[in-house]
Amino acid sequence: MPPPPRRRTPAGLPRPRISKAKVPDTEEGRGPSALLSGAGDSLPQHPLANREAMLEGRRVAYEFRRGKRRTIGFSVGPEGLVIRAPSWVPMYEIDAALVEKAEWILRKLTEAGARRQQHQQIDWAEGAQFPLLGETATVTLGRPAGAPAGGVAKAQLLREAGSGPVLRLPLPADATPEAIAGAVRAWLQAEARRLFVLRLDHFAPRMGVRWARFALTSARARWGSASSTGSIRLHWRLMHFRPEVVDYVVVHELAHLRHMDHSPRFWAVVASEVPDHMTLRRELRTEGAPRWD
Repeated sequence: MPPPPRRRTPAGLPRPRISKAKVPDTEEGRGPSALLSGAGDSLPQHPLANREAMLEGRRVAYEFRRGKRRTIGFSVGPEGLVIRAPSWVPMYEIDAALVEKAEWILRKLTEAGARRQQHQQIDWAEGAQFPLLGETATVTLGRPAGAPAGGVAKAQLLREAGSGPVLRLPLPADATPEAIAGAVRAWLQAEARRLFVLRLDHFAPRMGVRWARFALTSARARWGSASSTGSIRLHWRLMHFRPEVVDYVVVHELAHLRHMDHSPRFWAVVASEVPDHMTLRRELRTEGAPRWD
């Protein structure tokens, strides 16, 4: 079936640099990004997907966005594939670019799926391990030595020379996985609140901004947010990443108090405090974190 008529590019705007490869017809005569019902596999399927494609016989559900940009962009993170395109590009050209990059997309999705397998939901029990600020922490159960009987004991992070951190939870040996996970989560959130406020207070004066309110978030699709009123929200699961990654997200949101966009001016502010922000941003997108649901 011949492709639909080419949409004219608005005057003065360059045509995006994309492949002109022909899009193979499906058996129903549709391009590869038409919504298909093929069986899925281990590839990450984006939770915010609004389109699907069959690439080399494999189903790929991806998030598609249009916006102010000059080229079609493909990015693969822990959650899956995101395609961004200029507003004037017709869908059949996006389909062509999708087919052109199919091999790369499938390879990156396979790699992302393998990393995600390493961060599957933790089996919460004595000896369970989880990432903590770039280290691997181990869970142990039992009241701390010397704690008064009947008193309220708190979780403690212990460090011994030559070993990683140990999180001791004041729970009995037969505690349920739900109780252990809940105790670890509560401890992580308390530590996140303390650490994030310290880092906000460290960077805000250096950047010439003032934050007004702070809250933890459990948002599914973003690690942080900032409002023009000075409200900052940061995801508690950032505690799974290296301190340098945490600092990048803190600086990123504080920079929005100077520029509520992602313009070159915004990135210049970020770079003034975190010169390697692109590397840290890539790490945040590719490393992933343990599942909690």
